[in-house]
Amino acid sequence: MNAVEPPEPITSEKRIMSIHLQREMDELRKRLLGEGALVEDAIRKAIRALETRDRELAAEVIEGDKEIDREEIEVEEECMKILALHQPVAVDLRFIVAALKMNNDLERMGDIAVSLARRADYRARRGPDILFPAKIDDMVAAVQKMIKGALDALVNSDEKLAKSVCEADDEVDRMKRAIIKAIRARMGEEPENLRVLLKMMDVPRHLERLADLATNIAEDVIYLVRGEIIRHHYLEQDGEQDDD
Repeated sequence: MNAVEPPEPITSEKRIMSIHLQREMDELRKRLLGEGALVEDAIRKAIRALETRDRELAAEVIEGDKEIDREEIEVEEECMKILALHQPVAVDLRFIVAALKMNNDLERMGDIAVSLARRADYRARRGPDILFPAKIDDMVAAVQKMIKGALDALVNSDEKLAKSVCEADDEVDRMKRAIIKAIRARMGEEPENLRVLLKMMDVPRHLERLADLATNIAEDVIYLVRGEIIRHHYLEQDGEQDDD
């Protein structure tokens, strides 16, 4: 009978490396949440600029995207450094993988905030105000709730909240289709406003994309908590055709 080898002792060097790893993981989490706060603020300002036709606020969102881009690069570099120096496993490795994906989604959300701000600037320069369909307010509120929910789920590792964000995405898709349908109907009734109505059609599409990215982050929170990738569980629902 072979003797069982005793477990390898934890050396002081390994203990120090573990402490350093946890410190760097904590710092990474803070940076990721800080980036999320910047993105959430940019989206809020972009939507406000769109509603009020505030060109100065729109310009602030566009200029602020540089900081979001810097944060995205620094978070990615931090992830790469931790992978190279510490070779994390299990929960720590899951967090790094999720952080890389969330980081990319947050940067893309920042880009969409810029696109919304540019639509706000165009709307302000256009002159006479062309009103959005009434349902746009409901869609804005739903999307903002999803973004906040996804980031809160990340902060608290809240699987239940993350699931509720995923479930809300279908309703946002329905709202987008209804709003685009209403805008298209107005094109025939208001040919003199065709150009601005075409620009307006981008807004519900951008909002829907923000909801998709919030869903991605929520799905990554579930992966972080459970170690299960759920993104492709929704593939069977993709047969529904989008009519925009």
